[in-house]
Amino acid sequence: MARNILIGLAGGSGSGKTTVTRVLKTRFGEGEVTVLEQDHYYRRPPGHLSLEERARINYDHPSAFDEELLVEHVTALLAGRAIDRPCYDFVHHTRGPESVPVRPSHVIILEGILVLENERLRELMDIKLFVDTDADVRILRRLERDVKDRGRTVESVISQYLGVVRPMHLQFVEPSKRHADLIIPEGGHNQVALDMIVAKIEQLLARRARQTAADLAEARLVEG
Repeated sequence: MARNILIGLAGGSGSGKTTVTRVLKTRFGEGEVTVLEQDHYYRRPPGHLSLEERARINYDHPSAFDEELLVEHVTALLAGRAIDRPCYDFVHHTRGPESVPVRPSHVIILEGILVLENERLRELMDIKLFVDTDADVRILRRLERDVKDRGRTVESVISQYLGVVRPMHLQFVEPSKRHADLIIPEGGHNQVALDMIVAKIEQLLARRARQTAADLAEARLVEG
């Protein structure tokens, strides 16, 4: 059976990855695109750590993510199997007890700052994208998001950015764009790049449909 299509969407925190995802979901239909966010695959911190200690963990290092579970879930979605995605609690810096059922679609978007840094994930991708946005824009977007949506203080966001986020971006995130098939300046506002991505996805979907039809025809011959 023809497998589903995987799009890897990387870029620094606040670069505009979510905007690109939203545009693609609009172009192909809400039910035709499955989105998996790397952010929900942070490792569960040791239970003895206090909230303050958990807050000091380096969440922008590749080792912060549960690579095994993420690869397992991506592989399942590509094969057409549903998963139970973990939920990460960004206020308390821990993985929550609940999970969210995620059903596969023909187009799967894997979004996260380090999805292109991970070789095992890259090998599964049909399209590799990197959203490239100026650092001053990214920090302002991150500041607004973390204060509004994650209950952080301005001081804590700035301290984390200078102490961890920026160094890790320079060491891991920025270099990963060399693996990208397409680098998108300004993300969801780059209409030319978005049109190119849509055209490539349509091409892959058409190829998938042809392969599925061929597989069905072959199965009928075998049965006959």
